[in-house]
Amino acid sequence: MGPGWSWSDWYGCKRMELVSRVVGPVATNVVILGDPRTREAIAIDTAIPSLAFVIDELAARDWTLKLIVSTHGHWDHIGDNAAVAAHTGAPIAVHPLDRDRLEHPGGGMAPFAIPPSIPAVDLAEGGVIRFGDMRFEVLHTPGHTEGSVCLFERDAGQLLSGDTLFAGGWGRVDLPGGSATELAASLARLAGIGDSVRVMPGHGPATTIGRERAWLDLVVAGGRLFA
Repeated sequence: MGPGWSWSDWYGCKRMELVSRVVGPVATNVVILGDPRTREAIAIDTAIPSLAFVIDELAARDWTLKLIVSTHGHWDHIGDNAAVAAHTGAPIAVHPLDRDRLEHPGGGMAPFAIPPSIPAVDLAEGGVIRFGDMRFEVLHTPGHTEGSVCLFERDAGQLLSGDTLFAGGWGRVDLPGGSATELAASLARLAGIGDSVRVMPGHGPATTIGRERAWLDLVVAGGRLFA
């Protein structure tokens, strides 16, 4: 496991804590978000090897895991879904268009076997993930895969962007399910949510919409990705 980071902040009467760890051969950001008041939490993109990290962080804070979220179905974001679900009893959530990737993970470029996992919750556009005082809106942002999603807590100004938006760029579109046209539209949508919004992507450092404004505006103006 690689280094991670954490923060805790107040938004009006809400408080949210984020803990992350970089794991696996392609440095996936595994994230745990918790409400310290209710001790409820969700985990995002539980890649291999993240089981010990998730269990240890939950135990250290006396948190209960309510949901395991897959922002999309690529192997480097789903490998420990089944293990975390078995240890915590939390259901797994993914967009319906990426459900098959969890249930029947292909070998792809993975350097090890990816266990199948069975989603129990559909992350459809307009849905809301509730835990404690947090309300994360589900934004369907296809392009990296057909069923890629972002999670947006509007009051807190926090976006979990998966592999749709990174610091300095975007996710690949040359893998199965990728579409440059759809990803450009998804990035244009994210460009409109506000410069102050903090972004935790699926790989790489955290950023804000404002820090990515220059290239996002180029995508919006051109209606396409650029080289």
